[in-house]
Amino acid sequence: MSAATHDVAGRRWAGLAVIAAAQFMVIMDTSIIGVALPRMQSDLGFDQGNLSWVFNAYVIALGGLLLLGGRLSDLFGARRIFSAGWVVLIIGSVLAGAASSVPVELLGRAVQGAGSALIAPSALTLLMTLFGSRPSELPKAFALYGAAAPAGGTAGVFLGGVITEYASWPWVFYVNIPVALVILGLTPRLMPAGALANGSRRVDVLGAGLATAGLATAVFAIVEAPEVGWGAARTWALLVVAAALLSGFVAVQRRRREPLVRLEILRTPNLAGANIAQFLLGGAWIPMWFFLNLYLQQVLGFSAFPSGSALLPMTALIMIGMVVLAPRLMGRLGPKRTAVTGLLLLAAGMAWLAAVRPDGSYAVDVLPASLVAALGMSLAFIPTLGLAISSARPEEGGLASGLVNTSYQLGSALGLAVMTAIAAAATAGATPGADGVPAPEALTDGFSAAFVGAAVVAVLGGLAVARLIRTAPIGGAAAESQAAEAASSH
Repeated sequence: MSAATHDVAGRRWAGLAVIAAAQFMVIMDTSIIGVALPRMQSDLGFDQGNLSWVFNAYVIALGGLLLLGGRLSDLFGARRIFSAGWVVLIIGSVLAGAASSVPVELLGRAVQGAGSALIAPSALTLLMTLFGSRPSELPKAFALYGAAAPAGGTAGVFLGGVITEYASWPWVFYVNIPVALVILGLTPRLMPAGALANGSRRVDVLGAGLATAGLATAVFAIVEAPEVGWGAARTWALLVVAAALLSGFVAVQRRRREPLVRLEILRTPNLAGANIAQFLLGGAWIPMWFFLNLYLQQVLGFSAFPSGSALLPMTALIMIGMVVLAPRLMGRLGPKRTAVTGLLLLAAGMAWLAAVRPDGSYAVDVLPASLVAALGMSLAFIPTLGLAISSARPEEGGLASGLVNTSYQLGSALGLAVMTAIAAAATAGATPGADGVPAPEALTDGFSAAFVGAAVVAVLGGLAVARLIRTAPIGGAAAESQAAEAASSH
């Protein structure tokens, strides 16, 4: 290998490190606030009912704007939108950290979510630009990118605890700023500029507004449903409004010459199936992580920091599975069989967790089952993500990235809301204690029911992959197209 070739390869992998850092930060921002919430509540005057909106404001903005972020990436270049996302994230972080009232805090969190909605799809597009024409390296690139997510989730728990304990809660937001500045400095050197879209670069403003409003309303209804009730008039009214907005979005996309989403993209082989799989994967995994943390704290008596430590073996196995095991297994079995295997292992791990006991222990009730679930997650995530991105044409990489990110985020929100409702129904008759929390026996019944529900969702994901995904190598369509373009340019 010549020195020039070695330098290009080094810059490519350094670029991947920046992209993985983006994924790390996007996920970390969802988990870092958990330990800080009680102090934020007392300092800013949140009541118990609206405290969850410190999390929800971020998720709703992220889920509602991902499609727009993906389309902007295609129209104006992934590197430009990636950089713009970090600028927006800095603004949101300053607002959230400096907030002295509830409205300003929620505004800051929503702006952070908007920045992440620009970063996430453009980061995946940049990954495909760097590695899409290198099928032998693409699975490893996806693996390193995917491993950044659980690392960010766990790091958020640790950093949130350390920062809240030894500094102050605003620093859970300010910590984004130096990282963002470093990434903004490295991006022009490491990321390909990318070509602007041919022809007009007009943004489908009406379509973007309908999609954002529809998705945000749907997520709002989902995250509020456990609190106000799934059968409440407010829940159904919001869902009807969301359906109407999204129906209007589809109608507009069919008529527009330059739509936000070319609806025919969903007919691309494997793309729709991979998005359904990601939707169900998010709907199974996030509730399991959420309720496992509650079991450790509310039943086994772990405090927040030891609870985060207890999840480290899961995180380590996920990272090893994504970086080492998944690419090798995909090379032997193909992405379809690997994904099915992973989803069924995830279901098995959660079914095992459903046997947790009110007088259980971490070593017996949590560790072995959580490791099985973690292995399943690592084997399912990489092939379904890779198929969703690589199935699209290169010029629609941003759109495909926005779609798959939206699928996973909406699946996570819906899955968590549904499993919360299942857990609440299982503990409905329990008498709360002096602290307002049901007895460990009742809590354990609720958590077990949620684990069973999440296992069912994982099984449905496995069936969806088996039924909808064609056997194909990751990087096939996109890599072949990019390789052909490269060959024609010489």
